[in-house]
Amino acid sequence: MGERELGLGRAGVVAVAVAMWLGIAATAAVAQCDGIFRDAFESGDTAGWEVWRPAPCTTWQWQLDGTIDTSVDVAMYDIDLFDVPQATVDALHAAGRVVVCYFSAGSWEDWRPDAGSYPSGILGNALDPPWQGERWVDIREIATLGPILAARMDLAVAKGCDGVEPDNVDAYANDSGFPLTYQNQLAFNRWLAAAAHARGLSVGLKNDLDQIPDLVESFDWALDEQCWEYSECALLAPFVARGRAVFGVEYVGNPAVFCPALNALGYSWLKKNLVLDAWRIDCRAP
Repeated sequence: MGERELGLGRAGVVAVAVAMWLGIAATAAVAQCDGIFRDAFESGDTAGWEVWRPAPCTTWQWQLDGTIDTSVDVAMYDIDLFDVPQATVDALHAAGRVVVCYFSAGSWEDWRPDAGSYPSGILGNALDPPWQGERWVDIREIATLGPILAARMDLAVAKGCDGVEPDNVDAYANDSGFPLTYQNQLAFNRWLAAAAHARGLSVGLKNDLDQIPDLVESFDWALDEQCWEYSECALLAPFVARGRAVFGVEYVGNPAVFCPALNALGYSWLKKNLVLDAWRIDCRAP
């Protein structure tokens, strides 16, 4: 989670997002949720794509902490690649859920079982608090970093994950300790997407909003944190314009305020605790 620059005001968020969305009115996004996009997803139709490519308004749960509550009635679960046991993945599949597996692509975490695979030379600055035990990695060193991340995606395949959520893919916009450029980040993120697709895995673009125009065609969906808090939700509209889901969370704020606006844009938003335990408020709940 990197620092954000404030963008448009909240009124401007809706107006600009609608304009970006090929001129479709915000009310049309609501209609899409009850029409062809939702029907296609629920029937299992992926419109010819070789990997899971969810439609706007797809329901989901994001839990990275604690024992997974498998009772939430949603289409997709996003869970930790390493921490969640195989039995939980199997139980979610048995219940008809799509399983997306989280791992950090752009940072080193000292508690992961493969932490020793990272040479010290590619480890940069520590991430900002409260993220302890994490350091940015030099994403330019794909010859070194690539095999480590490929092994993680191979693990995702072995566990039966339908997709992956690579985190910390905006190092160029943070104090990573390396002179990373916009183009360095594009190359790394495109490598991630291609590596996931080569394994039959769906892949989402995490945060990294400023690069969406250059990356929307490479990723199957988007996942963002706090776009409402930082007044930048309009930047996610290109995914919905292409019939792809936008998932997201807010950690603060009143759902009665942000949910109607984000629902109108066709986004799938939750309010969550920062630790990402099972607790949730779903903007699309009846």
